[in-house]
Amino acid sequence: MIAPPSSSVAAAAAERLAALATPPGALGRLGDLAVWLAATQGTVPPPALDNVRLVIFAGDHGVARHGVSAYPPEITAAMVRTFVSGRAGVSALAAAHDVSVRVLDLGVDDDLDGVPDDVRRHKVRRGSGAIHLEDALTPDETDRALAVGAAVAREEIAGGAQLLLSGDMGIGNTTPAAALVAAGLGLPAPEVTGRGTGVADDALAHKQAVVQRALDRAGGRLGDPVDCLTALASADLAASTGYLLEAARQGVPVLLDGLMAVACGLTADRIEPGAAAWFAAGHRSTEPAQSLALAKLGLEPVLDLGMRLGEGSGAVAAVPVLRSAVALLRDVALLSELLPPDAHA
Repeated sequence: MIAPPSSSVAAAAAERLAALATPPGALGRLGDLAVWLAATQGTVPPPALDNVRLVIFAGDHGVARHGVSAYPPEITAAMVRTFVSGRAGVSALAAAHDVSVRVLDLGVDDDLDGVPDDVRRHKVRRGSGAIHLEDALTPDETDRALAVGAAVAREEIAGGAQLLLSGDMGIGNTTPAAALVAAGLGLPAPEVTGRGTGVADDALAHKQAVVQRALDRAGGRLGDPVDCLTALASADLAASTGYLLEAARQGVPVLLDGLMAVACGLTADRIEPGAAAWFAAGHRSTEPAQSLALAKLGLEPVLDLGMRLGEGSGAVAAVPVLRSAVALLRDVALLSELLPPDAHA
């Protein structure tokens, strides 16, 4: 069981929030976020979020060659190179909002020749198994991926990270992510499976059938969250789970992105209950599984912009909102400071 953020600091932050020179409740979710951030940072007011770090876990998925995505698997490797060059969608957002970006190859089905060694050195395997036909990983590969994610989290924290973000890249990855959510919530595939990159109705029905076949194949293993990663996930999703889990263990807050991050967050909380107290939801994606998992975790998204880009983009877009929450709790005058001394009598 992972200990939650400090309740005493949260109480002190709530007391300061109530004392600000603003009408009660006027700051809405910004006030709630400020209290949560103070509790996770252990001080009131919380420090400015000057060191925010995004790690993108990349990998290919066997199901991507079975008609579940509108794009070919080769796009994964191309996008890793685009991240490295700083030209992806999330790259533009991160540059605008002063968020560092690191991309790691956990399971891309490409050697990524010419890509920096730091990107490639954590590779667990080339691609994952097609989960409706076979396990995504071996148990050893799952353990290795979890350990890589945890080690990366420790590296980012040692570098001074005050807030961590988790991003994803992998064509077809909404299929294993939906399967993880279905396993975690005990739901059938049609309730959790969405359109991903925008597949048409017939492809959606096929995708739902693939997810259900994966769940049926895994059978009684669904109750074990680590075994779920072996049966249903991938190296990149397992590493993301380890990253989120280690952040919670270390007491560092995480801003989750879309379906992949939330599916991994749900799995992390299944592995060690209490992890979710260290998570906030950056945005609501269009994938049904994400909303279902957020409800289970008790998380309300900061943004709801209809985004489904992935990459960590929704979380990065929400960073300025969290920085605004910190600034309000830190810089707004207290009502008591505005009143004449006799007004306190």
